Amino acid sequence: MSTKGHPVRTERIVPDIEQLPRPVYARNESVARDSQTVWHQHDWVQVSYVIHGMLTVYTEHSSYVAPPMWAVWIPKGVRHQVVTSDRVEMRGLYIESGQVHPLEQDNECRVLEITPLLRELICSFCTLPVMYDPASEDGRLVQVMLDQLKVARPVSLSLPMPTDPRLIRLCHELQLHPDDKRTLVVWGNLLGASEKTLTRLFLKQTGLSFRRWRQRLRLFSALRRLEQGEKVTQVALACGYDSTSSFIAAFKIQFGITPSEVF
Repeated sequence: MSTKGHPVRTERIVPDIEQLPRPVYARNESVARDSQTVWHQHDWVQVSYVIHGMLTVYTEHSSYVAPPMWAVWIPKGVRHQVVTSDRVEMRGLYIESGQVHPLEQDNECRVLEITPLLRELICSFCTLPVMYDPASEDGRLVQVMLDQLKVARPVSLSLPMPTDPRLIRLCHELQLHPDDKRTLVVWGNLLGASEKTLTRLFLKQTGLSFRRWRQRLRLFSALRRLEQGEKVTQVALACGYDSTSSFIAAFKIQFGITPSEVF
């Protein structure tokens, strides 16, 4: 841990690739401890997926989390940073533009559900030679994998960040202390703004009310704690919930599964 209580992360190297050797290129990585990349962007689509552990993708305006049943779709040209938890097994895809048209209609990152079939397709593809033959059975496997990506269900696992300096300060404090229960009235007194002003800015800049944003932050924080093996009751209290039952209910509404089913 650093002197400020943040984990000390190793830097993961971003491969220096000018052009993909094939329309779809795989990256296998085993990371033994917390890591992060530098901020960067690609001339192709990236799908970041972990078969063990959890990753977070940060963009300039939001963040996206993904344990093993989800992956983060990063469009071409989007500046981002990938941060992983301890003991991560990553299976990443680099995909030329135009290969997965429905997902390329906008320039927004998103989190996609990884079905058991899609997981096996990704893992199988990552064992193929880099210069696989597109006309062979390997090429047909790639096409099936891309078809499955096209129909992958999007999941609401983004946390948009505001741009107002006062709200940035508030959000950073809540990221460090998700159990903080101070109201917007209290925050307004600290930040020199009325509750009404903060409420309006939060909705305008994030698309979420303060209450919903804080709940989503708490549940994202819970994912990290659950991945580290903490008990559900312990996680609920650490993330600001008064009871385990209310935490489980909120978790299931947000993610569609219970905390015990995530990892």
